[in-house]
Amino acid sequence: MVEFTGEHRTWQAAAREFAEREIRPISLERDQITDPAATFDWEIIKKGSRLGFRTAAVPTEWGGGGLDFVGQALVMAELARGDAAITKTFSQCWKWSHLIAAACTADQRRRFLEPFLNDDTYLLGKGGTELHAGSDNRMPPDDPDAGWMMSAERDGDEWILNGRKHYIANGSVGTLFFIDTRTDPSVRLSEGTTLFLVPSDSPGFRVGTVYDKVGWRFYQNAELIFEDCRVPHANVVGEVNRGVAARAGDTSEFGDLELAAIAVGVCDAAMEMALAHARGRRQGGKQIVEHQAIQLKLSEMHTLTEALRAFTFRTAAEADAGDARNNVALMNFATDTVQRVTHLNMDIHGALGVMRDQGVEKLVRDAAIWTHLAGDSVQRLKAVRNLL
Repeated sequence: MVEFTGEHRTWQAAAREFAEREIRPISLERDQITDPAATFDWEIIKKGSRLGFRTAAVPTEWGGGGLDFVGQALVMAELARGDAAITKTFSQCWKWSHLIAAACTADQRRRFLEPFLNDDTYLLGKGGTELHAGSDNRMPPDDPDAGWMMSAERDGDEWILNGRKHYIANGSVGTLFFIDTRTDPSVRLSEGTTLFLVPSDSPGFRVGTVYDKVGWRFYQNAELIFEDCRVPHANVVGEVNRGVAARAGDTSEFGDLELAAIAVGVCDAAMEMALAHARGRRQGGKQIVEHQAIQLKLSEMHTLTEALRAFTFRTAAEADAGDARNNVALMNFATDTVQRVTHLNMDIHGALGVMRDQGVEKLVRDAAIWTHLAGDSVQRLKAVRNLL
C-alpha cells in the first residue's frame, strides 16, 4: 500500500479545491465551443499556475514544486475530476520538465527553465508525430524509412529545420517545444535523429491547423510548420543523432503514468455522476439505485475505478524507486477502464446520458481519446516485451 505524506495531502487538497471551484464550472462550457482554437482559456491556466500546478514537477532546487511521481499522480487525479483536458494542459508541462531535468545542459536550463518558472503563460510541448509517423516512433523498426522525417541540416553554428509536425499538444499555445528531427535519414530512427529546443517565436516556425477533436476539446493539438527555421546549435538536446537516447529514462515513460492518473480522475467523476443520478432518479416506484441492474453497473464501475487507482499509485511508487516497467501496462489498463466506466455511467443515465447539456456524454468522448494517444496496440506489444 502506498503511503501519502503530509506534503502529498496538502497538494491533493489544493488540487481538489481548484477542480471544484475553478475547473468544473467551466468544463462543459469550454467543451461546447465550436471553434477548436477558442476552447482554450488563459485565465484558468494562470490561476492554476499561481497555485503551482504548472511547475509542480520541477525540482525544488530549481524553484519548482518538487513533487515526486506519487504526488504528481495524486494531483492529476484530483484535477481530472474537474476536466481531463485542462489537467493535461498542466501535466504536459510536467512531462517536459522531466526532460529538461534529465537531458538539458546547465546553459539550456538557465535560458529556458528560468523563464518557464516565472511566466504563468509559459507552456511546454513536444513535436514528434508527423502525418505518416505516429506509433512507429514509440517502438521504431530498423527500417530507415520508418519514423519521423522532418529534416535538420547544420549551417555553421545553426541548424535549419524543415517539415511539419501534426497533432502536437499545446501546439497553438506553447512557448517552447522539443522537436524531433531526422539528421541522418540513411540509418534507423534510433541512430539518426536529433532533438532540439525550439521557442515558438523562432524565425520560420508557425502554427498551422488547430485540430477539432471529439474529446479533450480544451486541450490544444495543432500542426507545427517549419520552413527554413533556424535554431542555434546550443539548442541541441543531448548529442547529434542521439535524439532518441535523450528522451530515455523517466521522461519516456511518464506519459503512461500521467494518462493513467488522469483516467482515475475521469472515472471518479463518472462514479460521482452515476451515484447522484441513481439516488435521485425514480423508476418503478423507487430510486433506480435500488434496482439490481443499476447496482450491478455501479459495482463494476467502483471495482474498475479502485483497481485502476491502486495500480496507478503502486506504479507511481515504483517509478519513484527507479522502476518504470509497469507504466506501459498501466496505460493499457487505464485505456480500457476509463472507456468502460464512462460508458456504464452513460447507461445508468438512460436518455439523459446522451444529452449534450448534462456532461455525461462528454466523459465518454474524453475517454475515447485514450485509445489514440500513444498507439494502443503498440502499447500492448511494449507491455509484453517488458515481460520477455
